[in-house]
Amino acid sequence: VQLQASGGGLVQTGGSLRLSCAASGRSGRTLSNNGMGWFRQSPGKEREFVAAMDWRGGSRYYAPSVKGRFTISRDNAKNMSYLQMNSLKVEDTAVYYCAASRYTSGSPQAVSYAAWGQGTQVTVSS
Repeated sequence: VQLQASGGGLVQTGGSLRLSCAASGRSGRTLSNNGMGWFRQSPGKEREFVAAMDWRGGSRYYAPSVKGRFTISRDNAKNMSYLQMNSLKVEDTAVYYCAASRYTSGSPQAVSYAAWGQGTQVTVSS
């Protein structure tokens, strides 16, 4: 399966962005049974967990730094995952990656994910 992240851009502090992650692959291959996650990486820093959810969207997990501001969601019928980011801060500036879990559950551990998108740049200016 291949993942394509999009929706990044330049936004001012306090603004919002919605990232999208589209999955594609062999005929009939869907992500409806996979947990999904979003991670980010800033220059000079390791990739860090942002948000994750299980295959049904019933269980969602967030990093403390984004909880209350970001919302992860998915549309299994469209093979899409989303990350709504509100009240953005300068420290949210990073390349954001979507990922598909090896399991039905989401996880903050990067090793749990089998497929990764190419990343989309989010820049928050002060």
